[in-house]
Amino acid sequence: MRLFNKLFGKKEQKESLDQGLEKTREGFFSKITKAIAGKSTVDEEVLDELENALISADVGIDTTVKIIEQIEQRVAKDKYLNTSELNKILKEEIQNILIAGPQDTSYQDYELPTGHKPHIILVVGVNGVGKTTTIGKLAHNFKLAGKSVLLGAADTFRAAAVDQLTIWSERAGVPIVKKDMGSDPAAVAFDTVNSGVAKDVDVIIIDTAGRLHNKAYLMDELTKIKRVIQKVLPDAPHEVMLVLDGSTGQNALEQAKHFTAATDVTALTITKLDGTAKGGVVLAIANQFKIPVKFIGVGEKAEDLLVFDKQDFVDSLFNLPE
Repeated sequence: MRLFNKLFGKKEQKESLDQGLEKTREGFFSKITKAIAGKSTVDEEVLDELENALISADVGIDTTVKIIEQIEQRVAKDKYLNTSELNKILKEEIQNILIAGPQDTSYQDYELPTGHKPHIILVVGVNGVGKTTTIGKLAHNFKLAGKSVLLGAADTFRAAAVDQLTIWSERAGVPIVKKDMGSDPAAVAFDTVNSGVAKDVDVIIIDTAGRLHNKAYLMDELTKIKRVIQKVLPDAPHEVMLVLDGSTGQNALEQAKHFTAATDVTALTITKLDGTAKGGVVLAIANQFKIPVKFIGVGEKAEDLLVFDKQDFVDSLFNLPE
């Protein structure tokens, strides 16, 4: 537990978040600085430039319009609004969007929800978003938090997925249940839950096929997996977590639309925010979907998969050099 506290202390998490959002912050605020250069008040031109800055950071059109409308109301109310106050107001409006979303404190410090054991997380997402890597990082971090973990390799249609998850299980020092490539994913999930219950583990994380041929196919496959694991635990899975690649910007939104239409997604993890200037997609997702963002990935290390804290995210986004 002492090691966990050292790795996941508030200071270390904040530093990791600040570094991970650096590209988004720099790109975003360079555009805002350009928008207000030479201006003494927030006028229509400034608002137009601000709108472009928000959209280019992949905040999304709907969310951008919402923010701009709120700022317009404040400009109309205050009559004279100095551009030096714009960052403060913008921060408040972005914060309002995030805080207005679903309130959820589960997984804080990688603690598990109470009331049931094991806690079963079914992980979904298309290939290439960092789904399997995210599962490996979750396993590593839950173990550091003192939890016993079991992985299930139910993405049986892609050999690389099983191999990659096996490597992560060895790296994290947690067991894995797997079968030959082409095996029935539901059978793998069933065996994983059976094994986890028998071993009295704290958390079971099950990988699923990263394909999105069509909604009906995806729904059928996930429904089958849910049905078989409910034979062991009627209230499982306790979480269906969708992993999205933040660096793809608006494409991540489209994936979220498809998956939420196909299955009951209860949580989101947004990866690869460190390598992109499109971190604003977190705002778009928070505004558009009534599903809590539980984790964000801001680096390669397992410790860079952070429990999402809305206030910290906004603070880091606006953490400008003195």
